[in-house]
Amino acid sequence: MSWKEIIQNKWLKLGFWSLLYVAWVIWLGNYWWLLGLIVIFDLIITKKVKWLFWKKEYAPGEKHNVWLDWLDAIIFAVVVVTFINIFFFQAFKIPSSSMESSLYTGDHLFVSKLTYGPRVPQTPLTIPFTHNQIFGHESYSTLIQNKYRRLKGFREVQRGDIVVFGFPNGDTVLTRRPADDYYAWVRSYGRENTIQQFGPIIVRPTDKKDHYVKRCVAVAGDTLVVKDGLVWVNGEKEADYPGRQLTYQVITTGSRINQLKLEQMGINQSELYFDSRLPGYPAMPLTGEMLEQVKELKSVVEVIPNLEQFPTAGQESAIFPFTGKTRWTCDYFGPLWIPEKGATVALTLENLPLYERIIRDYEHNTLQVDQDAILINGEPASTYTFQQDYYFMMGDNRHNSLDSRYWGFVPEDHIVGTPSIIWLSTDGSKSFPKSIRWKRFLKIV
Repeated sequence: MSWKEIIQNKWLKLGFWSLLYVAWVIWLGNYWWLLGLIVIFDLIITKKVKWLFWKKEYAPGEKHNVWLDWLDAIIFAVVVVTFINIFFFQAFKIPSSSMESSLYTGDHLFVSKLTYGPRVPQTPLTIPFTHNQIFGHESYSTLIQNKYRRLKGFREVQRGDIVVFGFPNGDTVLTRRPADDYYAWVRSYGRENTIQQFGPIIVRPTDKKDHYVKRCVAVAGDTLVVKDGLVWVNGEKEADYPGRQLTYQVITTGSRINQLKLEQMGINQSELYFDSRLPGYPAMPLTGEMLEQVKELKSVVEVIPNLEQFPTAGQESAIFPFTGKTRWTCDYFGPLWIPEKGATVALTLENLPLYERIIRDYEHNTLQVDQDAILINGEPASTYTFQQDYYFMMGDNRHNSLDSRYWGFVPEDHIVGTPSIIWLSTDGSKSFPKSIRWKRFLKIV
């Protein structure tokens, strides 16, 4: 028997596709899907049912209908790409500079869902190839809502991972300011004023929140401290990530630094501005390598790190947990313990601001404070046991990143995946073809 005959043997085909399908069902963990083996058997062996009802079967010599052929190709593509997006990889574009110089604004990448395991869709009624919007309107229906469930992945989220996740505060969105943090506006201007000016609001399920990308700097059970803009976890200083950068006040002899030199160093010039009164740059984002190069420039007189000390006007209200008592800033933060599944904490009025959003919004309990008593689901509570793990995320561009310092913990059920490969990168400040960053083409993250 030749290889061609072996490959075309219908019983071998049945065995191959049945084994592959059974493996997928075991991974999915829903054995009702084993009924799909009947469909596979009929498709390959008996061929009694026209499962591909939209596909026309042509008689020998019959002229093909181009429109029907295109319809067949489109339906096939929709099914295959949707399956890949749900269980394997999803396309993602870096929207901001919060991860410079690790990931650049304009990087187009594939996010691997296999690393941590894909989430079974909680909101399955969604227009294909969309996440949460199409033509300015929501692209999904909440008519069907499934419970959160994650399939088995290769590993858990680890410290140092770059992670794509649903924006924790993205459950409530202002229609006229969809990219803004609704809760930050409410803290500053009050709920009624915020909705009146920027509303109405949209309430989104967990799997339809906007996607963010940051670096995980602390996992469940860790204790985190930020000193001088750098992270310490469980008493140990974080790894020296090459892309991590802080901003510095760069004082010059009075002239601007040559733009070509700045570009050669890899400095994002869209975040730079020159102040002749200094003279110099009030906030230049620099990695450790860039910092040493800038110090060696003849026109540079002094380089001073921009580290926010308390008090800073308006800063306390923007930093988690927003109580006005912690005296934390983005550069001096903590110590903060990261909640862990199964762990129990004593609840007090003093530490409740750290956990109230977890209790009420992420783990779906009712929470009330009646004078000095804390009520959870209507019952007095002096302790609370966490139902899932949480993470602390920060952007590598530490002084230009809205992250966990500003909105708190990231729940495990918000995790989408990790960037795997950059398939295209474009610089929006340049015209085509100079806008294409060829050095980042097909770069492994």
